[in-house]
Amino acid sequence: MNIYKPELVEIMDIIQETPDIKTFKLQFVSKKMREEFSFLAGQFAEYSVFGEGECTFCIASPPTRTEYLECSFKIAGKVTGALNKMNKGDIIGLRGPYGNHFPLEQMEGKNVVFIAGGIGLAPVRCIIWNVLDLRDKFKDVTIVYGARSVSDLVYKRELEEWKKMDGVKTVVTVDPGGETPDWTGEVGFVPSIVEKVAPASENSIAIICGPPIMIKYTFPVLEKLGFTEDNMITTLENRMKCGLGKCGRCNIGNVYVCKDGPVFSYKEMLELPQEY
Repeated sequence: MNIYKPELVEIMDIIQETPDIKTFKLQFVSKKMREEFSFLAGQFAEYSVFGEGECTFCIASPPTRTEYLECSFKIAGKVTGALNKMNKGDIIGLRGPYGNHFPLEQMEGKNVVFIAGGIGLAPVRCIIWNVLDLRDKFKDVTIVYGARSVSDLVYKRELEEWKKMDGVKTVVTVDPGGETPDWTGEVGFVPSIVEKVAPASENSIAIICGPPIMIKYTFPVLEKLGFTEDNMITTLENRMKCGLGKCGRCNIGNVYVCKDGPVFSYKEMLELPQEY
């Protein structure tokens, strides 16, 4: 396989998550690729609009479901703007999977706490469904998710589905001022809601993804609750471009997020250069 050559994928469906976020359901055009492609939760891919360029997103669907791949993106530039104009049935390119993955085996037999903000729920959604599809291998599951406003919440249907599952505690919050008159969820920033929910740290592992400021203030809350540096896991996107460690855009010192990550423990993050 040529690592620089995108495979063709067809857009099977498009879900408008928020005014500026969409989810694509994708299927390889090649039957061979549909049968052979595999990945692990936390890995990412490069998605290309021919003639416009390519951009990097996580694979948002779990490896336990192989009928299609999903990616979610927010309109932020040239390529995402071009993706936004694509329609069902259109063809785009996909390279990957790249990067490391969430430590699923390390999580088995433990309580799992998922914490996400905004579109940061996309990579967390992948591992959430991976865990839920293998439910008997894990103990209690807690999901804390927040966005700026009700209209900015992604995967609304799945949030409701998770709320109804046994052994899954799902708490959804919006920032102060982002609530609507009929909002029945929490109001507050994600770190304060995590402190309020106070998930038990014993025999537990926490997965965190979202805006850098959210991650920064969530780690101390989890430490206060008793989580260790090894049991707090996050995923970074840090300007990834080529996916192969060639372009140098995502390096932090001698660490390349695309090759050495994008999944890091809090302990590993503390060892990164201070300028990060």
